Amino acid sequence: QVQLVEPGGGLVQAEGSLRLSCSASGRTFSSYAMGWFRQAPGKEREFVAMIRWSCGSTIYADFVKGRFTISRDIAKKTVYLQMNSLKPEDTAVYYCAANRAYSSAWPVRLHEYDSWGQGTQVTVSS
Repeated sequence: QVQLVEPGGGLVQAEGSLRLSCSASGRTFSSYAMGWFRQAPGKEREFVAMIRWSCGSTIYADFVKGRFTISRDIAKKTVYLQMNSLKPEDTAVYYCAANRAYSSAWPVRLHEYDSWGQGTQVTVSS
């Protein structure tokens, strides 16, 4: 299992920006895709964004398109989530995840990811 560590959460005002990071560690790292999910209190965990590791192709949930950008640094084995124009409804615990074994061309479902970070709290105040 790959270990994922994700610092970068915090408190930010509405319309502000924040960047999350997720670094992979362990003996080896190999992933078809990396993704970001989030879970608000009383809500189900939901897909936010994903990126194919090799080619860099991305896909986003509708509610973050135009505001969030996912990227990766291959040498650092790190994936980022740049969040701009934040809204109070973006408040949630954010999780990074790795899809090590191929499941589909565009993995956006929870069960398609087999390694998860510890989660980081993002709070957006009005």
